[in-house]
Amino acid sequence: MGDDRGFSAGTVFMAFIFGGAIGAGLALLLAPQSGKETMEKLKGLTEDVTEKASRYADQIKEKVNSAIEEGKGLMGEKKSIITTAIEAGKEAMEKEKERLIKEKDKAGI
Repeated sequence: MGDDRGFSAGTVFMAFIFGGAIGAGLALLLAPQSGKETMEKLKGLTEDVTEKASRYADQIKEKVNSAIEEGKGLMGEKKSIITTAIEAGKEAMEKEKERLIKEKDKAGI
């Protein structure tokens, strides 16, 4: 959708919400009604947009926290693999060192 131009889905969604709110606000302001009715409708619209934006922000926060936790788990897993590989390398190096020392001793060097 908007990803072809570098816009994230969240940006497109927020632009849609705010564009709709601005359009609705303009429609209310231009509609033939009393000032009090217009102000009440604008107040209701503002509360609705604020609530939707708050819910959307909560969803984003939840997804970010979930991604962070997943990343932490992945880092822990990779760290464990790397640590195991390093220990195996050290062990192999020590064994090779011992083997070379024994060969030197056999050869009388």
